[in-house]
Amino acid sequence: MKTLLVACALAASPAVLAAETPAALTPEAEECLECHGKPGMDITLPSGELLGLTIDAAKLSPHSRKLACTDCHVDLKGMAGGHPKRPLASKRAVAISYSEGCQKCHLAQYKETADGVHRAQIGSGKIDAAVCSDCHGAHDITAPGDPRAKISNTCGSCHGAIAAAYVKSVHGQALTAGSEDVPACTDCHQSHAIGDPRTGAWRAKGPDLCGSCHSNEKLMKKYGLSTAVLQTYVADFHGTTVKLEQGSGKNPVVAVCTDCHGVHDITKVKDPSSPVIKANLLNTCKKCHPEAKADFPSSWLSHYQPSLTKAPLVYLVKLLYTVLIPFMIGGLALQIVLHLWRIVVNR
Repeated sequence: MKTLLVACALAASPAVLAAETPAALTPEAEECLECHGKPGMDITLPSGELLGLTIDAAKLSPHSRKLACTDCHVDLKGMAGGHPKRPLASKRAVAISYSEGCQKCHLAQYKETADGVHRAQIGSGKIDAAVCSDCHGAHDITAPGDPRAKISNTCGSCHGAIAAAYVKSVHGQALTAGSEDVPACTDCHQSHAIGDPRTGAWRAKGPDLCGSCHSNEKLMKKYGLSTAVLQTYVADFHGTTVKLEQGSGKNPVVAVCTDCHGVHDITKVKDPSSPVIKANLLNTCKKCHPEAKADFPSSWLSHYQPSLTKAPLVYLVKLLYTVLIPFMIGGLALQIVLHLWRIVVNR
């Protein structure tokens, strides 16, 4: 028997080899497919799981046109005949073990995953956390963001409830419709160095994360949205407090964007179900301020800059203080200077 490829364990599911092997495959891949292209190439692992080793040549990724099988399955390099047995008890053990081989070509991305929440989960014994092949595939690797809507489907294979909520949101609907402007999962969470969203540090950086899009003047103008959302948030009590706590690692004790607008289920602010529409705003405020009365939300300017048309009283008071405070401080400074001058002259 010629060189086989026992590491084909990462294949998505057993499939029958196409009638004709593509000529573009590497010679080693063609050789391996002489056995691994046959149906029924299954083995039973110590865990009792059935591991499919049949590979569909028609679904092989561009890697197979450039790399030899043993470039990834290095433990089989130079082997002939039967494969050595490996002490891998389950499908997850196989996937985790072979994900280590990706660093040979993708070292930068591998280092990022080492700092991410998925690898931390695996290190703590939760082996169901994602490794490279869970997101990218094993032998059927394709561009991860082509189309971009594919990203949420990939994340949804583990995070189903979250993905379902996202798809119904204003961002998810636009992404599904083909928009390149809205964030997919990886725009907020990153691709490889994925942070733990339950930590205080993650919540504290939330406003800056949202502001990276909502402060983009060209992008917001396209959709008729205000770019003042981050500026007005930082200027109020909530935002100022968050900014002071950033870098401390503490969980902000005040509301950030997601506390009011939602996380994955964000809707348009004028949608009847929006938590920040006037009819729902009091209930939203009560999540942090349970004693809030009906007029409590009226103290919030809703991310608007005060003007003669929007909150004119606030605008006029602000204008008054803009003039009054420099006048008083300047007058006090002038009085001190004149007093000192008088003392010097009288001497």
